Amino acid sequence: MANTYSKIYIHLVFVVEFRDKLLRDDFREELQKYITKIIQSRNHKLIAINSVSDHMHILIGYYPDDKLPDLVRTVKRDSTIFINQKKFYRGKFNWQIGYGAFSYSRSQINGVAKYIDNQQEHHKTISLKDEYISILKKFDVNFTDKYLFNFELFEAKN
Repeated sequence: MANTYSKIYIHLVFVVEFRDKLLRDDFREELQKYITKIIQSRNHKLIAINSVSDHMHILIGYYPDDKLPDLVRTVKRDSTIFINQKKFYRGKFNWQIGYGAFSYSRSQINGVAKYIDNQQEHHKTISLKDEYISILKKFDVNFTDKYLFNFELFEAKN
């Protein structure tokens, strides 16, 4: 639409099903490049992307003509197909249902990008659960522990 301007930054977080540690170093870069292409093909600007073994962080300059749930659904669906077709994992790979989406101002983007780029170091000292709850509290998001990426299932499993 003419005369419509926006600058929206969104930080996305989503998790491997059952928080299994399936995102290995040997295919991380190839997967991230694949996801980058999906995001760019939908007119979003990829600013940062990184994963550790059990979850993914993505920071985008969001193109508002694309619905966020549709974008995340496409990224998760297509990357699941990609991982399974490439046989990066012996079993059947899936992302867990749900995701986190958090908006940032332009002045915060460099810090968020560095945070995402530094995930491997960051998770040497903090768990995904603690990280995610910290983000939710920072953004004053009402949440129920029971529905946080099925942490209870994971903890019961281990």
